[in-house]
Parts: sequence; structure tokens; C-alpha cells
Amino acid sequence: GETTDFELLKHQLSDPDIKDAQIINWLHEFRASVAYLTKDLEQLVSILLNLPWLRRSREVVEEYLGFLGNLVSAQTVHLRPCLRMIVSQFVPPRITIREDDVDISDSDDDDENLSENFNTCHRALQTVARYVPSTPQFLMPLLVENFPFVNKSERTLECYVHNLLRVTVYLPTLRLQILELIIERLLKLDVSTPQQDIEDAEEAANNSGSEEKSTEEGLFDMEEDEERKGNKVVCSSNERMAHPLAERLDILMTILFSYIKDVCHVDGKLDISNTKDLYRDLVSGFDKLILPTHASCHVQYFMFYICSFKLGLAEAFLDHLWKKLHDPNNPSVIRQTAGSYIGSFLARAKFIPVVTVKACLDLLVNWLHKYIDNQDAGANAYCDVALHGPFYSTCQAVFYTLIFRHKQLLDGDLRKGLSYLQSLNFERIVMCQLNPLKICLPSVVNLFAAITRKYQLVFCYTIIERNNRQFIPVVRSSTGGELVQTCTNPLDSFFPFDPYILKRSKKTIDPLYQFWEELSAEDLENLKKPIKKGTSEDEDDDFLKGETPQNDGVVGIAPNSYESNTRSPASSIGSPADCYVQYP
Repeated sequence: GETTDFELLKHQLSDPDIKDAQIINWLHEFRASVAYLTKDLEQLVSILLNLPWLRRSREVVEEYLGFLGNLVSAQTVHLRPCLRMIVSQFVPPRITIREDDVDISDSDDDDENLSENFNTCHRALQTVARYVPSTPQFLMPLLVENFPFVNKSERTLECYVHNLLRVTVYLPTLRLQILELIIERLLKLDVSTPQQDIEDAEEAANNSGSEEKSTEEGLFDMEEDEERKGNKVVCSSNERMAHPLAERLDILMTILFSYIKDVCHVDGKLDISNTKDLYRDLVSGFDKLILPTHASCHVQYFMFYICSFKLGLAEAFLDHLWKKLHDPNNPSVIRQTAGSYIGSFLARAKFIPVVTVKACLDLLVNWLHKYIDNQDAGANAYCDVALHGPFYSTCQAVFYTLIFRHKQLLDGDLRKGLSYLQSLNFERIVMCQLNPLKICLPSVVNLFAAITRKYQLVFCYTIIERNNRQFIPVVRSSTGGELVQTCTNPLDSFFPFDPYILKRSKKTIDPLYQFWEELSAEDLENLKKPIKKGTSEDEDDDFLKGETPQNDGVVGIAPNSYESNTRSPASSIGSPADCYVQYP
């Protein structure tokens, strides 16, 4: 019942100014009597775990690691607090600055020993895992719980994610769960920063930047000095994203890309078995988190990147998406998204050769023809997104791929290329009762129509015209009230591999990426020639004003999902506004 000495001991251990020699002595004593540190002495153990051991001399660190090993092997009851203490060190320490009696907390301390401290933390974690084999299952909930909130500083998030990925190296059983955790947090960042917001922020920053530059030349010098001090490479101010969440996302994507590269390459050479294992984990995360998320802009690029290492992986990914698309047991929305991914991946991935593109087009087009065979005679053979979503999504994927790849498909032997394209029998798809041209994005339909007319594969304009007549806005009330505008993105489609706009991580993606090439003047001329067979002069002009690729605006842009108003995933309404025929 005598507690005086015990209280004194606790007081001594809690003292921030405790000497190294004292710590070593006490730890030595505790190691010898670790059997007595039962659950009753939880308070004492928590004081020991709160000792500032990381920022002490080498001897203290070694002694402390020994103590941790002894503690968890003798008293497993303290495993959770030990793991919690180690995980809490995965972020830079917080320094509290007092200013006018207000605590200003900041974690952006440029601690020179930070990477050294992280190494020690990982040693501690490995020690604990060696003594207690069930460590991974107790560790994972703590990793989730301690993940910093997205509004924490970039440095905090960067260190935490970096340390999480380091854990996967020596606790491989946790890799899948850790990757899923990281992907999930990245997705949260991604969907809270739509591309439009990022672009607006950049534009605003550029405008204000050019005005300020002349007046405040000296302001940036200080930042540059700080950057030299930091042991991690912080990019210069022109590489920073203006949008704070986009800046965080950019840093974390860069870390994820370099992790993928490091795992897959051993001594600079691609290691096939490592790559396959990582690919399986990433695909699993992709299925669980990315595929059901509508309109994420950047996170899905980790699949794009790993597929670029080896053609077999890209083909496996396409095959995986294809299975999702044509399996009627999957929910329609997942099948449609899989269609968007196939189209976008085939169009944008430079590393996919024409042979693979052809093989995929064959698969998709055959499936479309079979679908038409099954539907054309049935009761549901009419244009309805709710019934035929996956069909329209596949049509759009095929049209989109053709827009991007038609030159490569026709390269070399033009006759052979044309006969291949004719063999796909686009005419039947376009003319069928399900009317895909009415449902697909107008920008995609325009370019597809222009290209197929140029090579005389199918003439889409009569159908586009007929669809447009049905798209005339209706006046809702008899007094001439508001117009009801028809929805022009009924598929709610988006192209997952639209241009990547995060400045740092972009450097990894750009060399693998097929950018949209503006059509040359000669192409525009070819696509512009109006066709006046069978339509009266009047009608044709009206129609050209509205919808054909006569206006450069439509042909000149990439047929991607972030056009004027298509891009907001918030509502399914809204799309390029140029699809109404305006009657004079």
C-alpha cells in the first residue's frame, strides 16, 4: 500500500528533462522485471511508452527496442498500446508554439533526423512482429484509425503514406489492406477536387501570380532556401498545385507511382513475379473501390501505370474489364463503367499496339451484333438507357476508340485497313432500333460521323438529324414558361483516362499517354464538306448550325468528358450544349 516511491518513480519518468543515463538505468531495471508489468500497472506502462525515446542517443534507442521486445513477449496484453505508440510516430512530431496564450500547433517541423526516426520506428515494429505473430491483425485497425485527416499538412500526409507503404515491405500479408486504405483516402481527395475546380484554381493563381511577380520579387527566395534545407525534395513553387487538396493528391500519387515502380523493378529490371503479385492486389483495390466510384479523375491512373510495364498486364486488365462488361450478373452501372474504362484505355494508352486494339474491337463489335440479334425482334427493341445501358456504353467505347485510333488502323495498307473497318459492319449498329447515336455523347457522335463519312463506312447524318428533331426543347407551360432542355448525357458517361493534370505525378504518366491531336486544316476541310443529297437547302443549313462537325469548336476539341457542362458528376443532366437544333 506504500505508493510514495511508486508515485515518485512515475513523476521521474514523466519529467521531460530526464537524462539519458537515467532512462537507460530504468529501462534496464524494467527489462529484468518485465514479468511484474501486468495489466494492473497499465498506467506505468503508458508512461514508459510515452518516453521521448526517439530523439535520444543511440544507446537509449537500443535499450528501448530491447525493452519493447521483452514487454510484448512477456505481456501480450500491452501489444495494442505498443503498436499505437509506434504508429503515432509515423508523422512528423507536432511542435506547439505559444503566442498570446494561444497554442498554435504545427507539424511542419523540418526535423533533420526525421528519416532516421522513421527507420527506428520500423525497426521497433519489426521487433514486435517477430515476437508476436498476430501483430498484423492488431496493427491494421490502428493504421486506419491513425490515418491523418485530408486537411492536415501535405508533409504529414506524405510521411504517413510513405511509412504505410514501407510496412507492406516487411509485413506482406497487410499489403492488400494497406493499398486499399491508401486508394480509399486518395479517392476521397480526388472526388472532392473535380477537374474544373483544379483548373479554375490554377487559372486564378496564374493571373494573380503574373500581377504580383513584378511587385514582390523577394517573396519566393525565402521558400527556395527552405526547400534546400528540407531533406525530402520539395518541388519549386511553379510545380505546386494552386488547389490545396490537389496539391496533397499530387504528392501522394507521386509516392504511389514510385512505390509501384520500386516493387516491380529489382536492380533496374522488371521482376515478373513481383509485378504480377502487385498487379493482383491493385486490381482487387480497383474493383472494390475505383470501379463503383463515379467520375474520379486521377487515382485510377495507378492501373494505367502498372499496365505500361508489360503488354501482358494491359491485356489482362482489358480482359478483366471485358469480363465485367459482358457478364449480365453484374449491376448495369458497373458494366457501363467497365465499358468507359475499356474505351478510354484503348484510346489513351500509347503502349497498346494496334493488334491489341483490333482484337478488342473485334470482341466488342461481335458482342454488339449479338446483342442486336437478341434484341431487334423482342419487345424491348427501342431506345432506352435503363434497359440497354451496357450496350450504349460499349457503342461509345467502340466509337471513341475509332476516333483516336483510326489513323493507326488505316496506316500502311489503306485497302486492308478499310476492309477491316468495313468488316466491323458499323452500319448495322448505327441503324439498329436501339439507336446508339441518340444516347452517346454528342461530341463523340460528331467525330465518329465525320470519320465514318470520310472513309464511306457508314453515313450517320440522316440519323443524327432525325434524333435532333426529337431533341427540340419543349415549352412546359401554355403561357410560354421555362424551356425543358433534354438531357444530352443520358449515359452519364465519363472517360476515366481523360488528361491528367496534377503537375508532379503527370511526369510519370505523360510519356505513356496518347494526347488528342487537333485535326489538321486538311482534315477539317474533308470533314466539313456539306452533303446535300436529298435534303432541302433550308433544312441542311439549320442542321449544320446545330450539330455536324462543321463548327471548328466541336471538331477541334478532344471528345472527352470534361466539356462545358458534361463534366459535373453531380447531376446526370448537362452536356455540350450544341446539340439542339435552333430553328430560326
